[in-house]
Amino acid sequence: MNRTDRLYAIVEDLRAISPRCRSARELAQRFEVSPRTIERDICALQEAGVPIYAEIGRRGGYALDRSMSLPPLNFTPAEAVAVAIALSRGDQPFAADARSALRKLVAAMPRSELERARELAGRVQILGVDEPEQKRPGPVDRVIEEALLKGVALRIGYVDAQGTATSRQVEPGAFVGGRTGSWYLVGWCRLRDATRVFRLDRITDAVLTGERVPRRPMETFDPDMPDVIARTPVLG
Repeated sequence: MNRTDRLYAIVEDLRAISPRCRSARELAQRFEVSPRTIERDICALQEAGVPIYAEIGRRGGYALDRSMSLPPLNFTPAEAVAVAIALSRGDQPFAADARSALRKLVAAMPRSELERARELAGRVQILGVDEPEQKRPGPVDRVIEEALLKGVALRIGYVDAQGTATSRQVEPGAFVGGRTGSWYLVGWCRLRDATRVFRLDRITDAVLTGERVPRRPMETFDPDMPDVIARTPVLG
């Protein structure tokens, strides 16, 4: 993790547990740096105007101003466990963001409800898919996520099922969850001048071109998609 990412992560961590605090030693262990490095990071954040203050005492540490934090969430233990189950796949798109979201949810729950949720979670077991283990998200996945978020074209290296390697420029359209557990990128392939479906674990490299592309409606891709869609997440 570079320093910029670590600074952002420290703020998000303190935001999630506010009004509670974390010591420099706890933060150092969490981000795998020295306590002195954490102290320099906190100083840099304070100089940048982030409202972090020090709590003095045996249980003291650094805390973020309450106005920057989440209030206790009214999730029931069952709802919290359901969210944890939904976010448990380590190979899904936005997996790093899912872990961050879950940490915030857990940190903001009242302690009594959190303990009940943990007890309930201990009674749930998730079986793995009976197929070769899917790879965990890496740099390529993060580039594709960023392309979807920003609406920019990608340049990818791709190896198809026959082992043929090609270089493509793709206008990203959607992530698609396969019924077997695989994930796919659906987009407009400029090499083929048509919609194509790319399995994520066959994309060897990905680079953002910076070129903004039109937001094509999902209906544009539906007729060309194979029958691989598992479900679409619903917000609201």
